[in-house]
Amino acid sequence: MTAYLSFLLIAAVVVITPGSDTAVVLKNSLMSGRRGGVATAFGVTSAAAVQGVLTAAGLGILIAQSQPVLQTIRWIGVAYLTFLALQALRSAWKGEYTAQLRSTKAGARGFRQGFITNITNPAVLMFYLALFPQFMTPTMPFWALGLLALTLPVLGLAQQTLLALLVDSASKWLQRRRVRRFLDTFTGVALGGLSLRVALQ
Repeated sequence: MTAYLSFLLIAAVVVITPGSDTAVVLKNSLMSGRRGGVATAFGVTSAAAVQGVLTAAGLGILIAQSQPVLQTIRWIGVAYLTFLALQALRSAWKGEYTAQLRSTKAGARGFRQGFITNITNPAVLMFYLALFPQFMTPTMPFWALGLLALTLPVLGLAQQTLLALLVDSASKWLQRRRVRRFLDTFTGVALGGLSLRVALQ
C-alpha cells in the first residue's frame, strides 16, 4: 500500500500537468459543450487505459523497442496534433461561431479525437515503461497489475471531466466572440507547440 500511494502521487502530478489531452478537451468543450468535452475525456482516458494494460502485459516494451513502430506512432501523433492546431487557428481567424453542437455526432467526434490524440502520444507509453518496473514484482497478482494500469486513466478521467464541466458552466461568458477567438488561438498555438515537441523528441 505504501508503494501504491507513492505511485498514486506520481500519477496525480502527471495528470494535473497540462498536455495535448487537456488542450483537446478544452477545444471540444468550447465547441460542443458538456457532451463534447466529457466524450473527449473518455476518449483520452480510454487510450491511456489501453497503453497501461499493454505495458502491464509486457507488450509495451516490445512496442518501445521496435523503432519503426514507435516512430510511426509518433509521426501519426505529430500530424494529428498539427491538424487539430490548424483547425483551431482557422476557427480563430474566421471568428464565425454558431450555436454549440450538442448532438450525438459531437460526442462521437470528441471521443475519437481524444482517443487518437492520446494513443499516438509516445510520452504516455514511455511514462508507463519508466514507472511500472519500479513498482512491479515477479509475484505481483493480476489485480495489482490492473490497479497500476488503470490508476492514471481514472485520475485523468476525473480531472478532464471536471475541466469539461467547468468550461460548460462558464459557457455564456466563454462563447463571447472575442473570448472564443482568444481561446481558439491559445489552443491552436498550444497544440502546435505540442506537435513540435513530439516531433523533436
